Amino acid sequence: MENRELEKISKKLDVLISICLRLILGDKDFEKKSKVRSGIFVNYLVNFGLDVKDIANILNSPIQSVRTLLTPKRRKK
Repeated sequence: MENRELEKISKKLDVLISICLRLILGDKDFEKKSKVRSGIFVNYLVNFGLDVKDIANILNSPIQSVRTLLTPKRRKK
């Protein structure tokens, strides 16, 4: 495997580990209304360096919706 492929796999594993830790700790950040929750998830996943296509697949959302949520006006850090 090339280094790029390994880096992509590593990023995705980092996301899984992070989500598992949040579940174990009972983190309540993601428990909000549905429209707000999508934005929170998108911002959370993009911080791991995942691309828009991967995030759209994970959330089962259209790519354009994910891009819209990542516009500077809508992006929350």
